[in-house]
Amino acid sequence: MADFDGLSDALNLRKAQSLYRSRRLLTSAQQPQQQIDGKDVISFCSNDYLGLANHPKVKEAFTKAVELYGVGSGASHLVNGHSALHHELELTLAEFTGRDRAVLFSTGFMANMGSITALVGRGDAVLQDKWNHASLIDAGLASAAKFKRYQHCDLASLERQLLSCSDAGRTLIVTDSVFSMDGDIAPLAELADLADAHNACLMIDDAHGFGVLGTTGAGASEQFQLSQDRLPVLMGTLGKACGTFGAFVAGSEELVETLIQHARSYIYTTALPPAVAAASLASIELIQTEGWRRDRLQQLISQLRAGIERIGFPLMESGTPIQPVLIGDAELALKISGKLEENGLLVTAIRPPTVPDGTSRLRITLSAEHTEAQVGRLLSVLGDVYDQLSTQEREQLSQARTKLLV
Repeated sequence: MADFDGLSDALNLRKAQSLYRSRRLLTSAQQPQQQIDGKDVISFCSNDYLGLANHPKVKEAFTKAVELYGVGSGASHLVNGHSALHHELELTLAEFTGRDRAVLFSTGFMANMGSITALVGRGDAVLQDKWNHASLIDAGLASAAKFKRYQHCDLASLERQLLSCSDAGRTLIVTDSVFSMDGDIAPLAELADLADAHNACLMIDDAHGFGVLGTTGAGASEQFQLSQDRLPVLMGTLGKACGTFGAFVAGSEELVETLIQHARSYIYTTALPPAVAAASLASIELIQTEGWRRDRLQQLISQLRAGIERIGFPLMESGTPIQPVLIGDAELALKISGKLEENGLLVTAIRPPTVPDGTSRLRITLSAEHTEAQVGRLLSVLGDVYDQLSTQEREQLSQARTKLLV
């Protein structure tokens, strides 16, 4: 048996550095009012941006599909696990995003891993935003292509990387559309221009944009009016604004067929349960027909940002439901998160290695199901917590604020 001496020491060190992570036990539906670890809380840390995870129509679609198809899909898509509901969902996603075709993956991580490793390899190049999601970074490293990271949303940095990879066989530029820990949006139109100028292919991870961005909620491609030619590889997830589970990649006929033939994380895994596909179809219909949910989000974002700025916490720039409050120090971020929880408010403290050292933060996320009163409660408690901070802790926040201005 392998010698695993040292694991305890490493875990204890993580605890001492205020970087230890613990799972919470949810015993209620995914909605703003939750029960976590036996306590009633108002949650401000879910990615259920449109409040669809517990929507009656979504649950009804799931239940009806279970009666017809059962619970499990039983096999991979390429054996006999690809149901009519999966196929209908792929057609719907392709039409909604303005693409020729779409292909379902079981998770967003698998979609990114399968796509990047299928599209580039030895002799190619993959260039990624420094703050991309871990799944994109891991996929780039696993691809065997020349892997480079450009400075966050920095077009000049990317162009330098493109010039250094001019001899690559195929070049793939990869970015999040909405960055999950910061809430800011990549300059996608300019990235598409650079891709065109350097004969590169642009891929975006629209996990936090799909359902939220765009006039009808189709995501970043709609928001920035990026056609399939300008944005050849569009990945999105169904477990966030859609409120269900799974992911998809949309693009040309050739792209989708390439992924079906070569993406190992698609070929060698069990398909999503058909009932989840049915629930996703119901969610997409709600996204398309209930635009008030996106309007509601914008109202709550404005309320929250105005309130936090009055209190004095350093608030990162974001117009999305992800509203990060930069704290800086991991221990202080945990302390403030704990004070909020004592008052029945669940806000996660995000610490390294998820974010860079010295940039620990409170990641506040909003849902269309939140009420103005709930946001007002959060602001009231944040104000009380700020007033109780020591001089040293306020100085730490001042240093964090300085980082935002640099």
